[in-house]
Amino acid sequence: MALTYAILGFIIGGAVFFVLGFMRRRSDAVDLEAARAQAEEITKEANTRTELIIKEAEVKAKDLIVGARSDAEREVRDRRRELQSAESKLESREEAFEKRQEGFERREADLNRRDQSVRAREKNISEKEAQHQALIDEARTRLEAVAGFTRDEAKRTLMEEMIGQARTEAAKHIRVVEEEAREEADRRAKRIVSIAIERLAGEFVAERTVSVLALPSDEMKGRIIGREGRNIRAIEAATGVDIIIDDTPEAVVISCHNPIRREIARVALEKLISDGRIHPGRIEEVVRKAEQDVEESIREAGQRAIIEVGVHGIHPELVKLLGMLKYRYSYAQNVLMHSIEAAFICGAMAAELGLNEKQARRAALLHDIGKALTHEVEGSHALIGGELARKYGESAKIVNAIAAHHEEVKAETILAPLVDAADALSGARPGARREVLESYVKRLEDLEKIAKSFKGVEKCFAVQAGREMRVIVEPNQVTDEDTVMLARDVARKIETDMTYPGQIRVTVIRETRATELAK
Repeated sequence: MALTYAILGFIIGGAVFFVLGFMRRRSDAVDLEAARAQAEEITKEANTRTELIIKEAEVKAKDLIVGARSDAEREVRDRRRELQSAESKLESREEAFEKRQEGFERREADLNRRDQSVRAREKNISEKEAQHQALIDEARTRLEAVAGFTRDEAKRTLMEEMIGQARTEAAKHIRVVEEEAREEADRRAKRIVSIAIERLAGEFVAERTVSVLALPSDEMKGRIIGREGRNIRAIEAATGVDIIIDDTPEAVVISCHNPIRREIARVALEKLISDGRIHPGRIEEVVRKAEQDVEESIREAGQRAIIEVGVHGIHPELVKLLGMLKYRYSYAQNVLMHSIEAAFICGAMAAELGLNEKQARRAALLHDIGKALTHEVEGSHALIGGELARKYGESAKIVNAIAAHHEEVKAETILAPLVDAADALSGARPGARREVLESYVKRLEDLEKIAKSFKGVEKCFAVQAGREMRVIVEPNQVTDEDTVMLARDVARKIETDMTYPGQIRVTVIRETRATELAK
């Protein structure tokens, strides 16, 4: 309001000054009285306008005051409603809290009652335990008097029984584990060892890895060596063998683990010696001719084996691989002769069973075909042979019989076990692998002697040329669980006390017989 009055005063003052100035400028035309009268009129008009402005300002101020008052009252009402809502929520929470508190008080009272009941039961149980302990002590005293054992003696007896039961359980567990592991780990490990022994058997290394070539005279040694050794180096480079020239009169030694390379070198040297022209150019020519001669000899050997066994339709590559077995030996047994022998045995068994005899002979003849490539391809000869047979068009039965004859894959037909049996029969007969009869019999006696040294053994037999021990035990002295431990102990003692090629299977047999006479 004061601002409004100031503005009005400023307007009025301005108007007055304006009028006065105006009157002065026109002082010559209008007299002073007229000016005063006009000024008064202007002043009145200004006062009137000022009053109107003041009234309008007062009206607006009143409107503003009324609006502010209504807003304040509305805000107060909203705050009051919020407070009432909060108070109602607090009241409901207080009611819920009181209900929970009552529930807790009831639970506490219930727990106190249970606690008192449990303490009473514990006291009663303690009293009964004391009574039971007294009864147990009394009964123990009576039992000791009746049984004639003290507590320590009975405890010792019980411990011995528990140890026996534990040994029985351990034997059962060992038997289960061995049965699970034998099909995979034991067979593979022993197969790998047997293959390694077969390839590098120390007893026959010198015999089967070297060839001795007779010379017409010692002068020929110098010609084979040549000037500064160029001839002998050319022969070794062309054939892949080692030529050993020592003090042995009128002889040179050809050494190589690959029997075919050794045969090529022998044939080439014979041709060079008979021809007399020995120099590097001639050596390469003669070696190529020797390779052709040996390859032809291999084909002829394979073809003769096929004709002898009476099969036909075999792929030429398989015929060649079969002929290469002529130069391979397993435990000093010629593999080609072994395959022919196994073929006849397998055919005879198939005929007795009413099966296809020619198919059985074919499978047995080819069962060791993989040995022709074991110097060049890694892996088991049975699996290699199966792959070769599949590659060159043999039937699925023949392929499976070859691959499964050492149980490295699952047998799918009766042909596979027949081939396996024929292979074992051919290799296990006395004399097949050049074992001296006396040492053979002595080894069998030693095996039986070791088995008889164990308690509970009734009889024992060494079968399959000493590759298997069958131990028959007394059923009233050895349990079924003890047979597992006995087989392990016999096998360990054989490993410790004897030296033998390959592996020996120990089989413990327990049999219970009941006999009664009808009168």
